[in-house]
Amino acid sequence: MSPSPALTLRLALDRLTKADANHYAIWVLNSPFPDGYAHHDRVWDEAMAQLWARWQDFFSLRGLPLVPHVPSAYVPQFDLDALLDQVGPPLETGGQTGRLMQGLGVSLWNWLFDGPLRSTLERSLGMAMGLGCPLHLQLEIRAPELISLPWEIMQPEPGRPAVSLGPQILFSRTTSAVDTLPPLALDSSLRILLVLGQEAVGHGGVSAATLQLAQEAAVLKHLLEQSASRIGSSASAVPCQVSTLVEPDTKTLVSTLEQGQFNVFFYAGHGVPAPDGGLLFLSPEMTLSGMELAQVLARCRLRLAVFNTCWGAQPDQRQSQVIPRSSLAEVLLHHGVPAVLAMRDSIADEEALSFIQVLAQSLAQRQWVAQAMATARQHLLTVYRFNHPAWTLPVLYQHPQFEGTLLHPIDPAVTQLPGQDLPHSPTPVMRCADHPNRIWRMGGGQLRVGRLPDNDLVIPEPWVSGQHAEIFCRNGLGSDPDQPTYYLRDQSRFGSYYFDGADWQHVHRAEIPLALGTALRFGSPEGQLMEFTLESAPSEDRIRNGR
Repeated sequence: MSPSPALTLRLALDRLTKADANHYAIWVLNSPFPDGYAHHDRVWDEAMAQLWARWQDFFSLRGLPLVPHVPSAYVPQFDLDALLDQVGPPLETGGQTGRLMQGLGVSLWNWLFDGPLRSTLERSLGMAMGLGCPLHLQLEIRAPELISLPWEIMQPEPGRPAVSLGPQILFSRTTSAVDTLPPLALDSSLRILLVLGQEAVGHGGVSAATLQLAQEAAVLKHLLEQSASRIGSSASAVPCQVSTLVEPDTKTLVSTLEQGQFNVFFYAGHGVPAPDGGLLFLSPEMTLSGMELAQVLARCRLRLAVFNTCWGAQPDQRQSQVIPRSSLAEVLLHHGVPAVLAMRDSIADEEALSFIQVLAQSLAQRQWVAQAMATARQHLLTVYRFNHPAWTLPVLYQHPQFEGTLLHPIDPAVTQLPGQDLPHSPTPVMRCADHPNRIWRMGGGQLRVGRLPDNDLVIPEPWVSGQHAEIFCRNGLGSDPDQPTYYLRDQSRFGSYYFDGADWQHVHRAEIPLALGTALRFGSPEGQLMEFTLESAPSEDRIRNGR
């Protein structure tokens, strides 16, 4: 079934001043409530620096820089055992490595969510729980030296799940330095292009290697199609079509993308960091930079790009300095790919195959991309254990305007059992006051209003935001537990207006109870006059008094 609407909390993290490498500013870019736009300053101290260094000694497969670095003369002596004692007792499984995994996770959480930011997070989580939906937590890391940290392992305290494991929090990284995302139509099936590139530089026996890759592609195609179809309910199953390319040249790859109308791109093969989004080794004679690939993926309206290649989520470095916006994931996002999933470090083929199978199955169940990511990550943790780095490797970047939905939601009538009759109760609708025959029905307990064409009610007026407002219902909150209670949640730039029977009231970035028969305008007091009412109810002249 399709996921419920979600709230979004978006944070940014950057160095406070260029001259001070250890002080950082953290602030809220997007909050579910008006008072949530808090900010806070933090110091990356010696304890955090050495804990991160120790974590890399155990879990990193290549030598990442120990950044940010704090001079030892600047801070007191560091004691790793003392810090881990504060975090909690050793885990029963994993010993010192499990304790170290947990220690860095708790320390990162406490470092990021401190002071007013913790209050914003807790209130946002409370609102999401009240709505019965998850909280989308997005982290924008503007300080390049902090990108390599495994923020996905953050956990509030020992014994609690990591932030990237869901289900109450859906975690992704993001950036606001992107162009507006064009409208994306939802699809009725998964269409995956699977590209197998060169396995390693200097791979001997090209013909034999190509033959082996072709066999692997056929097996993986079969596994993906079977995994996506294994839903357990024929009513909710979606078709999954997988096309494969083995060591293609650039022209073949581009023409296939342009003709195939794919919504998911999956690449497995060798790759290395480089300034322009890294290099992908399509074949022994052919490489492709992330920037070059981004052009065609964005032009062909791919929704999700998945990379099983080394360090796709890591920026490049020159003379021990991290190059901003140089990772494959960031470059694709900046060029207009809505969602990119890449690896923070090297991942074994067996781990990657296990991950992508569960990911495809979860996407076919109409889960959000971040939700499917959490499900697949849970699988890695269960199979390879908490103290193994496999579950920490996948990193999801999402465009801030991308909700993460790929497929059409299930029509409730499709899942109706034979012999059942749908209730014939009046349906809540939004009705245009000037043209009473024009109505927009609530589908699945929600009606989205905005200027962009993916809304349920599209109002092409300049003061209406792209995603302006939502009308939704909650059951069991009023005096009659069987009667739904309706709410208007404004998330726009200029706010919304409702007529309370005597005067027009303004609501901005907040939610209010919404009575049937209420007159509404969106974005401006001069906006188009609407009425929230029941489909069978006649248009009431009283709302015209609010003109």
